Amino acid sequence: MELILVRHPRPVVAEGICYGSSDLPADPDELARVHASLRAGGLPGDVPVFSSPLRRCADLARLLSPSVTFDARLAEMDFGSWEGRSWNDIPRADVDAWAADLLHYRPGGGETVFEVALRVAAALDAIRAHGAERAIVICHAGTMRLFAALADGTPAGQAALAAASKAHRIGYGETHRLGLY
Repeated sequence: MELILVRHPRPVVAEGICYGSSDLPADPDELARVHASLRAGGLPGDVPVFSSPLRRCADLARLLSPSVTFDARLAEMDFGSWEGRSWNDIPRADVDAWAADLLHYRPGGGETVFEVALRVAAALDAIRAHGAERAIVICHAGTMRLFAALADGTPAGQAALAAASKAHRIGYGETHRLGLY
């Protein structure tokens, strides 16, 4: 099976804000640009589309297909009380505590990276069970990193650590194709 992973367009939010699971809309101009780019790039129109229900993903998914499967397990990590705050205003000691225990620390009292990996793994299983040869998944950078780490059957804990340690940036509207084992 091939997954075509697409990161949502840039959301309407100030630079440097932690927004994880906050339900922000996509910037309208960016939404139009990403949609046009995907269509011009030959994104198949006859495959199932799965999406995070957060508006920045859902708005793009609805432009790509009249029939979208929304799955909350595809949402970005919940950063609890960090949501909506400037990263610069989050105490350094809290960020350091998270970095010291990526798997189990709850940033802002939200989700652990391990919990996110478990739900993304469950979403991946559901997409596989759909039985399609290819599928489009509109999601978030963290979700995309987890899909890449889980694709070969890596256990969720190891996948969570691998995804959390990825230093490369995934741009808004960026597409990755991923072959599953």
